[in-house]
Amino acid sequence: MTRFSAAPDTIGPYFRASAATHDGRDFLVIPADPARSYQPRGATYTYAGAALYIGRCVQLLKSAGYGHGHRIALLLGNRPEMLLWKLALAELGISWVPVNPDYRPAETAYLLADCDADLALSTPGMAAQMAEGIRESGRDISMSMIEDEALAPAPQEPPISGPVTPATEASLIYTSGTTGRPKGCILSHEYELLMGQWYAGRGGAITFDPAGERIYCPLPLFHVNAAIMLFYAVITTGSCQIIPERFSARAWWGDIIATRASAAHYLGIIIPALMNRPPASDDRGHTVKWAVGAGVEPTLHAAFEARFGFPLIEVWGMTEMCRILADNFEPRQIDTRAIGRPGPGLEVMAVDETGTEVARGTPGEMVLRHSAQTPRKGAFSGYLNLPQATEEAWRGGWFHTGDTVRMDESGMIYFVDRKKNIVRRSGENIAAAEVEACLQDHPDVAQVAVIAVPDALRDEEVMACVVTMQDDPGAPVAERLFAHAMDRMAYYKAPGWIVFLPALPVTGTQKIQKHAIFGKDQDPCKHPAAHDFRTRKKRPAGA
Repeated sequence: MTRFSAAPDTIGPYFRASAATHDGRDFLVIPADPARSYQPRGATYTYAGAALYIGRCVQLLKSAGYGHGHRIALLLGNRPEMLLWKLALAELGISWVPVNPDYRPAETAYLLADCDADLALSTPGMAAQMAEGIRESGRDISMSMIEDEALAPAPQEPPISGPVTPATEASLIYTSGTTGRPKGCILSHEYELLMGQWYAGRGGAITFDPAGERIYCPLPLFHVNAAIMLFYAVITTGSCQIIPERFSARAWWGDIIATRASAAHYLGIIIPALMNRPPASDDRGHTVKWAVGAGVEPTLHAAFEARFGFPLIEVWGMTEMCRILADNFEPRQIDTRAIGRPGPGLEVMAVDETGTEVARGTPGEMVLRHSAQTPRKGAFSGYLNLPQATEEAWRGGWFHTGDTVRMDESGMIYFVDRKKNIVRRSGENIAAAEVEACLQDHPDVAQVAVIAVPDALRDEEVMACVVTMQDDPGAPVAERLFAHAMDRMAYYKAPGWIVFLPALPVTGTQKIQKHAIFGKDQDPCKHPAAHDFRTRKKRPAGA
């Protein structure tokens, strides 16, 4: 439910209505950070100030010939301009395509080619990274800086005619798939507005004050969480989004106190990092009322709330569906992995391999829809260039999430595991198939299988189980494989563990049986041929 009188159904008018209602309120805030290359003293955009900035961007785009139907890729990091340009693009019916700053050139090149980008926008500090991706893509893509007084001219294809509608593509967000390359999720104007409205209307422990909240969110702006779910809830309620460059346990409480944050977003890795800090006066010297996130360990949940004095609300969501689940009504089940109950607008079932609903209390794959009459309402519009993958995901009229859950008699859903071939590391979904394809390309590798192994700090870590061309591989081979992966993929995708095995178990059709690589009671990380690279997985200097 919107908190301003008009409720337009496309993003441009929707933001303008909110800005007119809340013009003097803070909209986007950057905490001070002396080490940051931009705005080291911090900065604040009010709704009125943001509207002026967006208006200038719109005029730049129009003057250069960009408009409805074009796609523009942005590599800006966690700067508020990512969101301001997003609104400017939406005003004209241009799709916003965010680029992960941790991508290596080959990954950026794939995205640029797959989305057929019409322009690349960056900053001087990230321009070289974008330029490398453009070169490797083999496409003639112009690049401009967001500080430029004029943008590079539009391509030969002019904008399409006709008005921007709720079905118009607003964003193209790439999410890790299970078959290798990331898939581009097409998100419409309707999807994005509904996602913000759904989040803002959850109620219970997630209640937005009519005067607006100030929400501290250190999550990346190329993800749906910070850039769509939270962003449009902020616009809907006249609230303020606080945007640090990235999570820092050292800066967390100082930022929150200095920016007067009233709420926060987290991922599982953030909770143990904050709990590991020695007790301090700022443990309760803040004004945070609630925090929303996913992945907190049940053993830490109650202890965190007792120490810091506010509830951690566990939610479940995904890029393909605008609606989230949330365990936001008391009594919350914080000693479990409860993620909430379905309700009007989000139907959920747990099903077996045939798509048949399983008995309550029995684990099954979570499938969901809006309703039987309109199953895809509010969902993503499809995977770009992959219509068969889209239909496969929607088989039987339900979207198949790939997550295993169980549902109790009350309808509460409990997360069990991921069915998909995905490693969940520090909030990042990493496709095992993508890492396997990278390592298989190395001449030392005869066969490889990538699995997830538990990690005390990051939830899960990437382990590559490798059969090599050598009879007796050792540390030098492991070093070569790790360097190969780090050079070709975002750092977090590289294997934190590499273990050499004489063979991998396979089926009669030669399909690797990952579940049989290690015994039930065997710790893969303690295998004598395991090499630990976890401390070497770091962002490249300057990234």
